Amino acid sequence: MFFTYALPIVYAKPEVLYRNASGITIMILVSACLIGVNCRYDGSNNLSTDVLEFLREKGCFIACCPELLGGLAIPRGPYEITGGTGIDVIEGKAEVILDKGERVTVEFLKGARRTLKIAEQNHVDLAVLRSRSPSCGIGWIYDGTFSSALIEGDGVTAALLRREGVKLVSDEEIA
Repeated sequence: MFFTYALPIVYAKPEVLYRNASGITIMILVSACLIGVNCRYDGSNNLSTDVLEFLREKGCFIACCPELLGGLAIPRGPYEITGGTGIDVIEGKAEVILDKGERVTVEFLKGARRTLKIAEQNHVDLAVLRSRSPSCGIGWIYDGTFSSALIEGDGVTAALLRREGVKLVSDEEIA
């Protein structure tokens, strides 16, 4: 089955809302693959029971996949950032490529911008994102050699969200 886009999934449980220290309700953005949506490049997911429990306790979230929002299909090839990190892609200093060399930087930037727009429209303060992803990775991403080597840095969407003031947490930090 092939998909070329994904609509955000919104869930709100009014009686259990996550509130910050000031008592203000917080909307959480989450990578769709973490809640079981089959949107990974290979058509599978990264379902995390720890993330699901975290979201169940908090009660209010929106899920999306930046790569699908950027127009990439399922399945798609494995992509990595080459020449830097997500912030470098945003600044035009690095690219996102397929293991066979195809460039998809435009699609990753489009997906990041659309994800940011969703975050802004829903007043998102916290994002729970998939670690090591070229879109959602927080703190560590693959180095662009397709050798499973990691470098410090964020994926494209994570970098844009961080730049715009959204607090980021990886699925591994919740586990």
